[in-house]
Amino acid sequence: MSNPILREKLASGKFFVVPGVQDMIATVVADKVGFDVIYGTGYWLTASAYGLPDAGIASYTQMVDRMATVARTSKAALIADADTGYGGLLNVHHTVRGYEQAGVTAIQLEDQEFPKKCGHTPYKRLIPLEDMVQKIKVACDARADKRNTLIIARTDARQSEGLDGTLRRLEAYAKAGADVLFPEALTSEEEMRTACATFDKPVMANMANGGLTPVPNAKVLAELGYAFAIYPSLTSLVAVAAMEKALVDLKEQGEGDPQGIANFKEFCSMIGFEDVWAFEAKWAPPV
Repeated sequence: MSNPILREKLASGKFFVVPGVQDMIATVVADKVGFDVIYGTGYWLTASAYGLPDAGIASYTQMVDRMATVARTSKAALIADADTGYGGLLNVHHTVRGYEQAGVTAIQLEDQEFPKKCGHTPYKRLIPLEDMVQKIKVACDARADKRNTLIIARTDARQSEGLDGTLRRLEAYAKAGADVLFPEALTSEEEMRTACATFDKPVMANMANGGLTPVPNAKVLAELGYAFAIYPSLTSLVAVAAMEKALVDLKEQGEGDPQGIANFKEFCSMIGFEDVWAFEAKWAPPV
């Protein structure tokens, strides 16, 4: 059975924030901080694992393996980016089954042509609305846990079909059975408020730093009417900036032990070394 916490949080009606995780270090840090829902981001897990752009290059097999590792590493419910479902209707069915078996709680599908593009970059092309409706229906039917495994329907229509096209598509996806609606790359708070007010179903926000959508404070997002917001790029871009600064300081100043660095012993504990040491003490004590 999928983790029920996400459905319970949505049912409560209280806005919440969801950090993106790009690797297992970010995953264990999110656990330490106490997040009970995390987002497996396609862009950043692909960048972290393979050094590739989010352009439909990583395969289903690669991504389901990464999502399974995140789910195994974290105690939190996992929302997972499943791109377009990696192909046609049979691929969508296979993707939902595979993601659910991997431990994913909510599966996000988008209405771009395959191969897709990052929602905040150019050259996105959409499939016909009717084709995406069929994908949503197949995804909902494929779930083993019909209650706790959620289907998130994302549309990338804003840049090609405007706000009206975005709302028209989301209405169709809601009728097809999607549990959560995801209007990608809205460009103003006014558009965000309109999208939230249009639907009875939960609407989520994508707070992509440096993207096309404003990134207001979480209190503002709650006031606009969102159910929750994901922050897919936050940990990654913070890590990139910190790593680059540390490496510049090492190269230019020879500084290898800067102020503010994480504690190594604490990290060993976070990553599970205490269990390893306990095992060694029990089964292979030193001579």
